[in-house]
Amino acid sequence: MSRFWNLIYGAHSLAGPVLMLLYPLYASVVAIESPSKVDDEQWLAYWILYSFLTLTEMVLQPVLEWIPIWYTVKLVLAAWLVLPQFRGAAFIYERFVRQQIRQYRGGKDHHQHHHRKSSPTGTGKGKNKFVDFIMPKKGEHEAY
Repeated sequence: MSRFWNLIYGAHSLAGPVLMLLYPLYASVVAIESPSKVDDEQWLAYWILYSFLTLTEMVLQPVLEWIPIWYTVKLVLAAWLVLPQFRGAAFIYERFVRQQIRQYRGGKDHHQHHHRKSSPTGTGKGKNKFVDFIMPKKGEHEAY
């Protein structure tokens, strides 16, 4: 019986890297090579959410060590994000992330327009300069 539990533990340990990294890497390459943009959006959304989950997990590691089912919960969440039957990554991106970006970009565009009236250079202060640097403007996000 102990061999059975060792096999289950080994499969459980391998499921994370396979589900969260290997399959998404393969699917991302396939998506890049396909002419459809729908799968590109799914996998870009997945990598955004996976990065956020990983960073959050790094910060909360001392707390998560005390939750015995955290790894299983993370696997279930990753399965929901990854599997094409659910398209969880695209759902979360459409429902939450895109709304926040649109609100921010809409506010930023209005702020820049107002700011340009008062300043000939149109530059903002600290945070705005950084955000302007990392957020592409229309037409600047063309493929190479």
